[in-house]
Amino acid sequence: QVQLVESGGGLVQAGGSLRLSCAASGMIFRINAMGWYRQAPGKQRELVARIAADGSLNYADSVKGRFTISRDSATNTVYLQMNSLKPEDTANYTCRVDVTIRFAYTYREVWGQGTLVTVSS
Repeated sequence: QVQLVESGGGLVQAGGSLRLSCAASGMIFRINAMGWYRQAPGKQRELVARIAADGSLNYADSVKGRFTISRDSATNTVYLQMNSLKPEDTANYTCRVDVTIRFAYTYREVWGQGTLVTVSS
């Protein structure tokens, strides 16, 4: 019903930057929120950044001041600009979109496949 396409992951050196993108498509009536989560090996998945329909923002304390989340409503795309990357940012980053399905008006959490970010020291 809803598909997510993620891109932007890769290998960078500490201090470098990456920009992740996640485009949602399909039977979307309304997007309630879009965000990025990450999970490193041996660690729990954590929220990185999230933007709600009203524009309110949430960031993990560890990324505040370095990462910026934004959205393009025209294309249902959310971006995560990651600056001053650190080795501890290395993880699989996964997009999550909270949507109301078209016609059925059901609420769903949709997860992307994930994109790997590796930061070398």
